[in-house]
Amino acid sequence: MNWFDTVGQWMKQPLHLSIESQYKLLESLIVIVFAIIVRWLVMKLVQGRTEDIRIRYHWKKVSTYVMVFMLLLVLGKIWLKGFESLSTYLGLVSAGLAIALKDPIVNMVGWGFLLWKRPFQVGDRIQIGDLSGDVIDLRLFQFSLMEIGNWVASDQSTGRIVHVNNGLIFTKSLANYGRSFDYIWDEIPVVVTFESDWEKAKEILSRVVWSETEHRTSAAEKQVKRAAEKFMIYYKNLTPIVYTSVDDIGVRLTMRYLTEPRKRRVTREAIWEAVLRAFAARDDIDFAYPTMRYYNNRTEGKKGTIPLPDDFAEAEPDQDQDQDQDQDQDK
Repeated sequence: MNWFDTVGQWMKQPLHLSIESQYKLLESLIVIVFAIIVRWLVMKLVQGRTEDIRIRYHWKKVSTYVMVFMLLLVLGKIWLKGFESLSTYLGLVSAGLAIALKDPIVNMVGWGFLLWKRPFQVGDRIQIGDLSGDVIDLRLFQFSLMEIGNWVASDQSTGRIVHVNNGLIFTKSLANYGRSFDYIWDEIPVVVTFESDWEKAKEILSRVVWSETEHRTSAAEKQVKRAAEKFMIYYKNLTPIVYTSVDDIGVRLTMRYLTEPRKRRVTREAIWEAVLRAFAARDDIDFAYPTMRYYNNRTEGKKGTIPLPDDFAEAEPDQDQDQDQDQDQDK
């Protein structure tokens, strides 16, 4: 009696396994061990060829999904002997799952869509519905975001990890901050008083925004040309610009420029600090803010709108005559 027969007799008595079931169990163990070894070899090869964390993560996920899928097929054929036809086997399994597990099936279909169409990948910054964040994981039923925004300003991380069902990509709008175009437009409004030299202020703002963001223009133009081959994207002007408009409290000068999504707050800080230093050195430019003001037209109005002294002189005799008439009536 060989060792397999000995082990078989030992398993048959307490576990009540037939010889056929024992062979199936042995085949299953061999298949599982073989799959684990193959995946381990693949990961060792990938780790030896690249230090990029994103590439390693991608291969880790792909190898896991392929291994699980192949194991399900092979183990299904081992244990379900009557289902020799692969199409029949998959059809019956799919029909049963579709009836019992509607939402998980939708999430699995969403996962397949994400792998096929790749509207985003791990590392991208996206917004789906009201949620925004950096994609840090992609699984069979859910993907995970490192949340940004919410109570934190300028698209900075909140520190929370949000798990999103894959099926939401079919019902919610999806925005990718960096797919095909790595920049976003940002605007900073600056309001100066009406009495300020707004033309000089606009000149200062133009100089500041150009010095802080001009280096991104050439790179953005190349990306727009590449993106235009796939999408109907057309930008006539990618250089920084300052727009002028008027508010109730003063003249609004709006700086518009390109920036990387993850550097928006840093860029805004650099621009604001440069603007504050430049305005502090000028005595003819003031920031405007909501206040209550008393306006004296004679001292503050334009020359053509100030009443002449003769107008007051003519008005005073009339007032005296009215007073004399009132006194005569009293007598």
